[in-house]
Amino acid sequence: MKLKIAILAGDGIGPEIMKQGVAVLNAVAKKCGHEFEYEEALVGACAIDACGDAYPDTTHDVCMRADAVLFAAVGDLKYDNNPTLKMRPETGLLAMRKKLGLFANIRPVATFDCLLHKSPLKEELLRGADFVVIRELTGGMYFGEKHQDNDMAFDTNIYTRPEIERILKVAFEMAMQRHKHLTVVDKANVLASSRLWRQVAKEMEPQYPEVTTDYMFIDNASMRVLTEPRFFDVIVTENTFGDILTDETSCITGSMGLQPSSSLGEHTPLFEPVHGSWPQAAGQNLANPLAQILSAAMLLEHFGLEREGALIREAVNGSLDANVRTPEIQVEGGQKYGTKEVGQWIVDYINRQ
Repeated sequence: MKLKIAILAGDGIGPEIMKQGVAVLNAVAKKCGHEFEYEEALVGACAIDACGDAYPDTTHDVCMRADAVLFAAVGDLKYDNNPTLKMRPETGLLAMRKKLGLFANIRPVATFDCLLHKSPLKEELLRGADFVVIRELTGGMYFGEKHQDNDMAFDTNIYTRPEIERILKVAFEMAMQRHKHLTVVDKANVLASSRLWRQVAKEMEPQYPEVTTDYMFIDNASMRVLTEPRFFDVIVTENTFGDILTDETSCITGSMGLQPSSSLGEHTPLFEPVHGSWPQAAGQNLANPLAQILSAAMLLEHFGLEREGALIREAVNGSLDANVRTPEIQVEGGQKYGTKEVGQWIVDYINRQ
């Protein structure tokens, strides 16, 4: 198969983990007879520094002519520490999602037996947890009308019926492919937008009679993903709730450096790790590349390359079992491995198969 892949490394640790993700893709291409063509583009703080726009038109053009986007992370301390700036690195991420029509963010949450001890949660709660969070990505407060002055600020949380219907369709269909259990997370006891979400979900339920659908307030869901993670199969929720909830799930995997994601919608699909840019660690060979590498596996699986995706996952599991891990998940007294060394081990594993 031939694929054109836009490479958006972004800021901070992004270029380091992206290099490993591309190396793994190249190893798979060589092993399995595929041809992957890459085109790099700027996004985030590096794009602001270069041309004054966090998601320039040239980058959008690269994304639109690609079959898929492999993205790393955006963010820089010099922008974080100045809340008055109009243009921020994260502005580019939001613009990219909007312009590409990426309304469905899919974040799988699964445990690795050899890393259960790294979670702050009890192992007996975690073992066997395996669910997916589907987050609506282009609506809600992040995109609603905003205002800020010295005395007042507001963010408007707006959702329309078509926006809700299309993300719920993704969620119901995902539940059908898995264990036929969908949890709709909202705050319908307080928010009008959530009441519309719940109304639309209940109207759609009869279209999927095989799916057991339940409803949960976000505060309860935030507690139960940590106390009863095995209860869940597919969770669907709005933008802000989904952003917070999916970061919380890093307590289940033991590290945000292990969580990949995909963003799907109207145009080019995008694949990215869920963690941030960690600018403090940039250039220090400390960052965990596994979420980036697993995002590459999701990219291949999106195009039907299940065997290739499984090979990457096998290699990642092999690296963890062999204790070839970056510092934040390494066993006590284990050998020190950096971003490059972990990536190279996985490439070597694939080459040996």
